[in-house]
Amino acid sequence: MAPERLGNPAMVDELRALRPPLVAIDEAHCISQWGHDFRPDYLRLGDLLRELAPRRVLACTATATPVVRDEILAKLGLGDETKQILRGFARPNLHLATEEIDAKSARKRVIFATIDEALGSPTAPQGGVIVYAGTRKKTDELATEVAGRGWRCGGYHAGMDPDERTRVSRAFADGELDVVVATNAFGMGIDRPDIRAVVHLSPPGSIEAYYQEVGRAGRDGKPALGLLMSGASDLALRRFLIENGGREGDRPPQERIDQQWGLFRDLLRYVEAGSCRHDFILRYFGDEHELLGGCGHCDVCERLDGTGGEERAVSEADAVVVRKALSGVARARRQVGFKKVAAMLHGDHDASLSRWGLDRVSTHGLFSDKPVPWIEGLLRRLISAGLVDITADRYPILLLTPAGVQVMKGAAPVRVLPPEPVRTKREKRSRTRGAATKREAPPGMDSALFERLREARTELAKERGVPAYVVCHDRTLMEIAADRPSDRAALLNVSGMGPARVESYGDRFLEVVSASV
Repeated sequence: MAPERLGNPAMVDELRALRPPLVAIDEAHCISQWGHDFRPDYLRLGDLLRELAPRRVLACTATATPVVRDEILAKLGLGDETKQILRGFARPNLHLATEEIDAKSARKRVIFATIDEALGSPTAPQGGVIVYAGTRKKTDELATEVAGRGWRCGGYHAGMDPDERTRVSRAFADGELDVVVATNAFGMGIDRPDIRAVVHLSPPGSIEAYYQEVGRAGRDGKPALGLLMSGASDLALRRFLIENGGREGDRPPQERIDQQWGLFRDLLRYVEAGSCRHDFILRYFGDEHELLGGCGHCDVCERLDGTGGEERAVSEADAVVVRKALSGVARARRQVGFKKVAAMLHGDHDASLSRWGLDRVSTHGLFSDKPVPWIEGLLRRLISAGLVDITADRYPILLLTPAGVQVMKGAAPVRVLPPEPVRTKREKRSRTRGAATKREAPPGMDSALFERLREARTELAKERGVPAYVVCHDRTLMEIAADRPSDRAALLNVSGMGPARVESYGDRFLEVVSASV
């Protein structure tokens, strides 16, 4: 039953008479006012549980940050000792990518090309595609254009007749439609396994909403694409939607506006991430155990590993930039926040920097030749990569994490790209997902060991029923063949071998290394 029905006293009386031994709550994140999809009717569930006193309560959600999980426990009246099972956030078969495109015509061209590449020919489609268009008007327009290109396509939004929405949803689930262009009203209950791509014409309101929507792709475990497009105009549109999103056109409370805007800014940090997109999302949801150490095939990892055609890998100059920024955070000595660290690195002179002595440290003005927004973008990337953290105080302060200290000292490799310099539209590079170039082997790599590791990876992929790149990337095997790690701890220092991969595949790789000694 829908929680909205709890507003009917007769329904509550009926539930009380049933005395259910188990109450299960789906989409439990909707109870959190700090989540992305708060529904006020979910607040009745806490009172209901106290009244029914069932022996067991189960709350499930696919998208909940640590803050939201804590609020779920509190609002449902469950104790701190309640067992929390956290798993399944990692979806390494998804190729995650973003593109910054302002022109509407250019976005449409990318969508058409993506559908063609994902599905092949309209006469013999190889799966399905969902395109999230953001507004009803764009949904109708784009659905008509996609259908005009020969695809079996339907539109879906809340302004349509309910029977027509049901027809479109069922037809797509049954494979009778190749493409659905929709607002975020589409997707609940859709479990079609062969969705080959989920494309967002514009960014949704939060990382939670995005990951829930893009997660509908590739449920058969085969490669699938999640492409998110964004541009400068999206910020103003999202701000308008947030400030005019109240019921009956009322402006929401300022606290709600600030909270929703904060969630959208988190998504913008994902868009401009300079480290693995999968690991960014796992950190966001507090799922440190499943970290991949770099998925090896998202658009950022392709650049980092030098497989992205024109895109650059982390050069020594990039590494110096990252270490300089980390040194700036260290020199701030946990005294100031984000803006002041950026101002110090820029070389600003103001009373507050002088009061803390930050106009006299060696890192003052390190990036005086860079605009402040670029410096702030670099700091955001360091935060998203887990090298810098922010305290949860009223006035948040920046500090280095243990991983950040290691990178700053040169004891760990730099796996973060600094922001690109501002370019003209003509200079902006187009996306490159394929055409991987041959990578240079690291010094000391044992070629024979590398081939044996590749054979082991092939066997592991067949055993698990996943693509080989889900196990790990070639670059990772090259580094193993060069470093020859002898235990799990050493294997964790190899780029691309996060905790989840070490636990799942590490022992097999270590056996291969040991046998080659």
